[in-house]
Amino acid sequence: MRLPGFDYLKPQNLDEMLDMLAEHKDDAKILAGGTDLLVRMKKGLLAPKYIISLKALDSLSYIKEETDCIKIGSRTPIADIIASKTIQKYACALFQACETIGAVSIQHYAGTIGGNILQNNRCHHYNQSDFYRSGHQACHKAGGKICYAREDADRCNSTCQSDGATALMALGASLTLASKGNQRKVELENFYTTDGIMPFAMEAQELLTEINIPKLEAKSAYKRLAYRSAIDYPIVCAGILVKTVDQGDNPDTIGEARIVVGAMGRAPLFLPKAASLLEGKSLNDLDALKSAAASAMNSAAPFAVHNVGSTLEYRCSMVEEMVLQALKNI
Repeated sequence: MRLPGFDYLKPQNLDEMLDMLAEHKDDAKILAGGTDLLVRMKKGLLAPKYIISLKALDSLSYIKEETDCIKIGSRTPIADIIASKTIQKYACALFQACETIGAVSIQHYAGTIGGNILQNNRCHHYNQSDFYRSGHQACHKAGGKICYAREDADRCNSTCQSDGATALMALGASLTLASKGNQRKVELENFYTTDGIMPFAMEAQELLTEINIPKLEAKSAYKRLAYRSAIDYPIVCAGILVKTVDQGDNPDTIGEARIVVGAMGRAPLFLPKAASLLEGKSLNDLDALKSAAASAMNSAAPFAVHNVGSTLEYRCSMVEEMVLQALKNI
């Protein structure tokens, strides 16, 4: 498989980058590590006229601890996040998620946190070669009117399989999006559309520049299931955040919780109903943890489709298991 032809652009600073995006818009794609973009191009899923590289934008690679938050530049390598003591202390779920992304070579030499968040939704029926797809009717994501993952679906049901996004949503993270002459902040849970074709609520001329994580007195954890410990995308994953309050006789009483399930829908699934079952319970109350995990499974199950190489029944049952494991790991 070969890359299609394109013009390679390498801005030297953020202003140049935003100028290029404003000029080329939908004709351009951004190259960070390339672990998602280049593979899709080789498979004939994308053929942009311009590739705009972030290679020279070192200003977007950083981890900063501030009084009330942690700021991460979008071009920060996955390896830097794994090595950060600040992330390990205040955002353990993100640390654990990044440890599972790709393989060591990808973490050190290519993968970035921004690229992981913005990796396009995947579907076993779509992410195939030109030759494979030439023998099938085009699906919604390929411009057709059929969804192989869900019968009679009126939209694309491709799945968000980002480890980083699932963990960050559990942590209550927000994103900073910049364009020429403008900048806006959006909560990660509001960043997704309901359409697998265009899964992100951002404009073509916008660039993800920063991830902001609230610095909370809370515990977090991340668990995922995949066929292999490296390279593979998750079949199902879960991010958990728990704030405890000291009630004297029970210092581990849960005051607030967040449960997010990933790799089950067009976006990570924020499940407040399941999380509410933990409030007022003890972290040591196994029955309460199991009840919340079962509720998470019931809430996530309607979003599951046949598109990640595993049966629906297995994936749904593993939602409960991943949530429970993450809660136990808090």
